[in-house]
Amino acid sequence: MRYRLRHVTHYDYGEDVSVSHHLLHLTARPHPRQRVRRCCLTVEPAPAVRSDHTDYFGNTVTYVAVQEPHRTFTITADSEVEVFTPPVLDAAATPPWERVHESLRCLSGPDDGAEIVQYSFDSALVAVSPALLDYASASFTPGRPVAEAALDLMRRIHSDFTFDPTATTVATPLAEVMRHRRGVCQDFAHIVVGCLRAVGLPGRYVSGYLRTLPPPGRPRLVGADVSHAWASVWCGPTGWLDLCPTNARVADQDFITIAWGRDYDDVSPARGVLLGGAGHSLSVSVDVEPIDPAV
Repeated sequence: MRYRLRHVTHYDYGEDVSVSHHLLHLTARPHPRQRVRRCCLTVEPAPAVRSDHTDYFGNTVTYVAVQEPHRTFTITADSEVEVFTPPVLDAAATPPWERVHESLRCLSGPDDGAEIVQYSFDSALVAVSPALLDYASASFTPGRPVAEAALDLMRRIHSDFTFDPTATTVATPLAEVMRHRRGVCQDFAHIVVGCLRAVGLPGRYVSGYLRTLPPPGRPRLVGADVSHAWASVWCGPTGWLDLCPTNARVADQDFITIAWGRDYDDVSPARGVLLGGAGHSLSVSVDVEPIDPAV
């Protein structure tokens, strides 16, 4: 599946901002199931300084500095990507989750061990807790295949938690989400990651987009799509398995990856430091368009 993507982030400030510095995770990430054909990131006002680099997790990060007075700041990311169908998964044939946990001890080197094992430790927004362990234990029963247990965890979260965009913010602690059982895709991805780490498995947070389909007979609405988040679990020889608890789906051709890390804090789309401004309003528009209009 080929997509044309546009992500527009617009800030309006109450007063002039004299200088601003920003870090942006808005460039699609290539990986074995995703090919990035084109990516163009534009910023208005034009920055005095701009640089692109690869962060610790392998994501592309853009740094910009605007050094002239401005009341607005707009970032537009235009991309074209190709997403391939994941291989057929036989969840029951994956190794027991305890064996995958034990195998982490045998991983070594920057190309496998460090890259995988790092996701089994606490991070800024996702720390292991008794509540997470208790919730995970219902799925990760003794001897259960790791993918089968992770799929069950995903489905339980989808069933037990209510999607409510008014219930949380990016600053809401995970413990509060667990208590109230309400939140958004970011929260549900963090719960998956926290539960995996609670039982000793690597859990990775993924940010990107989800292709949404209009009702039958209705045109696709431009700008109606939104950013999305899901989680990955390390399944040993099978590799990483991407799970979307918000929709109870294994990530397939409808999921476009932008970045991954330990949690949202590692891959937030935009963050910055401003001098001035006196508050701001934010609007975000995301458009995920299949290249073939008939698809």
